Amino acid sequence: MTNIAPVKWAQRSDSIYVTICLPDVTDEKIDLGENSMDFKGKSNGKDYECHLEFLRSVKKEGSVWKVLPRSIQILLKKEENDTGFWERLLKDKKLEKTNVKIDWDRYVDEDEEGDNPLDMSNLEGGMDFSQLGGMGGMGGMGGMGGMGGMGDMAGLQQMMGGMGGGLGGGGGGGEEEYGEKEDSDDDELPDLENDEGEVEATNKGGNE
Repeated sequence: MTNIAPVKWAQRSDSIYVTICLPDVTDEKIDLGENSMDFKGKSNGKDYECHLEFLRSVKKEGSVWKVLPRSIQILLKKEENDTGFWERLLKDKKLEKTNVKIDWDRYVDEDEEGDNPLDMSNLEGGMDFSQLGGMGGMGGMGGMGGMGGMGDMAGLQQMMGGMGGGLGGGGGGGEEEYGEKEDSDDDELPDLENDEGEVEATNKGGNE
């Protein structure tokens, strides 16, 4: 059985502050649209969800959310051409009364807003909705499978590898020649020893 997640909210002229009042949330998923937000998650072994259809539009840019030990807190940015205080959060008045409460800790009257900015400290390091959308697009990184097109590169590398192999063969020949030089040097050593032996024999004969 899925339960309705309890929600409370407050606002300023440029933003909406939503709190999903659930502790220790796991498997959370939050989707933000132009006029709505959907939440699903688990808390204390139970499944929760909620669908919020807003009175007006919000935007992903600048909107963030963060899972905290006792709640999920969300800041939603209002459209720049539609700022000002909303009469309520949801388009549906009935759902507003049953599913949403006012966050009195953050509530201010419109004429008192200047002296009471929202405390954003709980959202530091939060997830940006606009970046999440981009990350979803990162699934397109699967398109890096298009790097399969790199198969052409692989073929080119193989061809170059073959050429390199031919060159490497020449290089290998160079190593063999170097080995032959070492062998020739080794062959000369006995001659040197023989010359030394002759010198020693001559010296011995002269001494005698």
